[in-house]
Amino acid sequence: MSVQKLNELLQPLVEDLGYEFVGLQYNSNPKHSVLRIYIDHENGVAIEDCETVSRETAALLDVKDPIRSHYNLEVSSPGLDRPLFTPAHYRQFAGSTAQINLFAPQDGRRNFSGPILGADESGVRIEQDGVEVKLDFGNIVKAKLVPDYEKILAGHKTK
Repeated sequence: MSVQKLNELLQPLVEDLGYEFVGLQYNSNPKHSVLRIYIDHENGVAIEDCETVSRETAALLDVKDPIRSHYNLEVSSPGLDRPLFTPAHYRQFAGSTAQINLFAPQDGRRNFSGPILGADESGVRIEQDGVEVKLDFGNIVKAKLVPDYEKILAGHKTK
């Protein structure tokens, strides 16, 4: 089953449970396939939230049986290095630094890292080495935020 079909099956369930469906990753491997679902909530995500979504998702997947082979199901918060799946995610985090890996090289490289400048339905614009680069969504393997740990830690210092 395609990732798009899995998204269509699982997103309504996760949202009906009261969580934001951030996205999913499905890594098929004959020996160790993994279906990883990322959820978020305005109050944060606790282990109990992941357990709830995991239990309900497992039940739906058992009934619909979209993945014919053995796999492990993981439910997680997006974390500080939040994965980016949709144009809306890129727009939401404009100005933040993203690390983006491509299927096919563009300008002689597959790995890009820089501030997100914007996004439309076809791709994302980032600044790479002082130059604006547009990357097509169809060529992106994986994208995630790069946490600014100095800024995060500065916000948690006590006076």
